[in-house]
Amino acid sequence: MIGILIITHGSLGESLMECASHMLGKTPPQLASLAVSSKDDPGSVLPKALELLAQVNSGEGVLVLSDMYGATPCNIVTKILQPAVVEGVAGVNLPMLVRVMTYRNETLPILVEKALSGGREGVVSFDRESCERYEQAPLNDRV
Repeated sequence: MIGILIITHGSLGESLMECASHMLGKTPPQLASLAVSSKDDPGSVLPKALELLAQVNSGEGVLVLSDMYGATPCNIVTKILQPAVVEGVAGVNLPMLVRVMTYRNETLPILVEKALSGGREGVVSFDRESCERYEQAPLNDRV
């Protein structure tokens, strides 16, 4: 199973983990988050990121999600990336996280694509009618 590490500003990663765990009915294994504050020196956070990376990696790789491309958490992620072993995706949101938690038994390249599609497809404009159609759709069509 591919590990998932979330590196975000403040408690966003922890909140996303809690919400996703609630939606899935359980706290999945090999999932961790690292909060980065405005007071943190990125160099001092890097050892903790590496420690968490090792904890969630069972040998099948790790997908690291950060909140905003180019910001401090994402810059920390760039220091731990290893092609085909540790991959990163910026712009984490709840639909993205639920999608990757659902498909973590796939390969790392497929999981990266699932993260991207989950993030994109989870941002929609909606009205009452579209919500009613969504609620009537089979569960497999929703994730």
